[in-house]
Amino acid sequence: MTKPIHVWCSIVLLAGSMLIFSSFLFRPAPSKASRFPYRKAGLTEREAAYHLVDRFTYGATPGLIDSIMNMGLENWFNQQLSASLPDDELDNRLNLYNALNLSNTQVCHVYPPGFIIRTLAIKDSVISKDSVDKAVDKKSFNAQIQAYMDKKGFKTDQDLYKQFIDQNILRAAYSRNQLEEVMTDFWFNHFNVSFTKGECAQFIPAYERDVIRPNALGRFDQLLLASAQSPAMLYYLDNFASIGPPAASPAKATPVRINDKPGAANQSMMMMATPAQPAKNISGLNENYAREVMELHTLGVDGGYNQHDVTEAARVLTGWTIYPISDYAYGSAMKDLVSRIGENNLAVKGFVREGDFLFTPNRHDHGGKTVLGHEFPANPDPASGYQEGVDLLEMLAHHPSAAVFISRKLAVRFVSDNPPQSLIKKMARSFTEHDGDIRQVLLTMVRSPEFWNKKELREKTKSPFELAISAVRALNADIKDPYPLYGWITRMGEKKYYYQAPTGFPDRAQFWVNAGSLLNRMDFSLALTNGNIAGVKIDINGWAEADHPDNAESALTACSKLLLPEVNTGQMVKQLTPLLNQPGLVTMTSAKVTKVVTPTPENPVPGAPGDMMMMSAGNTADHNNPPGGTAAATSVGATRITPAKSNMLNLVAGVIIGSPEFQRK
Repeated sequence: MTKPIHVWCSIVLLAGSMLIFSSFLFRPAPSKASRFPYRKAGLTEREAAYHLVDRFTYGATPGLIDSIMNMGLENWFNQQLSASLPDDELDNRLNLYNALNLSNTQVCHVYPPGFIIRTLAIKDSVISKDSVDKAVDKKSFNAQIQAYMDKKGFKTDQDLYKQFIDQNILRAAYSRNQLEEVMTDFWFNHFNVSFTKGECAQFIPAYERDVIRPNALGRFDQLLLASAQSPAMLYYLDNFASIGPPAASPAKATPVRINDKPGAANQSMMMMATPAQPAKNISGLNENYAREVMELHTLGVDGGYNQHDVTEAARVLTGWTIYPISDYAYGSAMKDLVSRIGENNLAVKGFVREGDFLFTPNRHDHGGKTVLGHEFPANPDPASGYQEGVDLLEMLAHHPSAAVFISRKLAVRFVSDNPPQSLIKKMARSFTEHDGDIRQVLLTMVRSPEFWNKKELREKTKSPFELAISAVRALNADIKDPYPLYGWITRMGEKKYYYQAPTGFPDRAQFWVNAGSLLNRMDFSLALTNGNIAGVKIDINGWAEADHPDNAESALTACSKLLLPEVNTGQMVKQLTPLLNQPGLVTMTSAKVTKVVTPTPENPVPGAPGDMMMMSAGNTADHNNPPGGTAAATSVGATRITPAKSNMLNLVAGVIIGSPEFQRK
């Protein structure tokens, strides 16, 4: 009986949203917002404030628009560019997560990959080698591993990943420095790394914390260099193992007769050095990072480079690897080398250490190279190799193609899927004139008339993550445990930090919008507003003041005013009112099958132990499941019938959040 109800409700609600679905990509411009030129575009100040919130935050919270107008649009935007607002509420929520500030070295020792824990357990005779992946009694096997981990002070790496995912949701939902969070997401997607590659997985939390977020509003060349030197990127695109050809052998001494006459005795001899033959390159050169740093990170696919440039750039970047930050597994490869040379002798020998990055001159190609017409002369000096790589990255960061490529990506993110070329040119010029200062590029964009053009307003489509976060912000929700929300975001099609390709998620409506995704979004919206997402508490009756809360039209008007401020929803109210007045719809909707987890905890419980035999993102487990193994996967897979506790306000709020109007930004 439940399945027909679920299907019937979904069809009715989807039909309502489809009435305005065609306007998702084709719709009339909204009715009419100093120094930002919005008035010339015919916008009122409130409309302009709403546009800023749409583009540079994860959504409006109650009272945010009024607050921006009181302080002035320009002042608010400059405040966001500074990213210096105190975040006491967010900090209090994050204090529950004890892994967020660990260094990569600490992570390696506290959260070793699952296969390392099993290897050490075998070495210490806790389990037998034959029991791994073949244990008949998996419960007993898991108990043995857990006892061993407790004794050694180890924690499952899935605990680390869950804490990291949780903090990402909390930051997006509660940070007062919203632009910093939006830009952190933009740059992480631009310099994408993925949990699906086990070698880099452990280093992703520090990558976002120490590389992306601090540089999100800084200079592009500094961000590029920091990403190139991070263990996460070095492992993700394999540059940690890229090696140049062996150094030329010492000159061989060849005897040459000085007095070479037949029959002469006691010929005098001298040793004449003959040059060694050039060594053939070994199979250690890896071009993955060199290719992506040009195609995806700086110049773009049409940036003017060719395959020869890729190979030469890869040669320049040989020897860029990872300082030993672990005693075993990933991050330990250079341990023996550093021990042999001696920590105090590294600089003398031409090694360069920057945090967890290590340049090894003995693995560098010291021959001459040419990249994009720029010559890197052969130089046997060990100390010269590192500077070659820095110079290459600086050259790419300041290349005219990079200015255009980065400006276009920013314009696509913040203006429209097809931004005007005139705006891209202005931003690229600002990028060049201000040495890649991202703040200045964003200022140029928001001061340009193109940004305020009416046809660009609310023309972007929210990703599943943006939809979920904007919904909880609009509802003033209290997120007790963020992880069930992540399960819904994954179900809607965006499994953050698990996108395998170095391109990152596409930033265009057509990637997110289809009939199936709309149904999932509607299911999420109804689950959220009916209180059926564990870990998320909302009180609709506390903020939606409808004259007649059980009347569809009254509820639609009240909820629209709060969820869609400055949007003309008259037509939507008119279209949805008869559908929502269907007899029994509220009761049936409240009883539909929803995806739930455990009862809502007052405090989040970091970690999801899962199956000890399947630990770590580096194993062969199905990476399409949410991180956390079996326990986490079932967090969005269990079902139950929710008791009828809904009312018209719950239903209407869910329909609005699931509608195309709310999903625009």
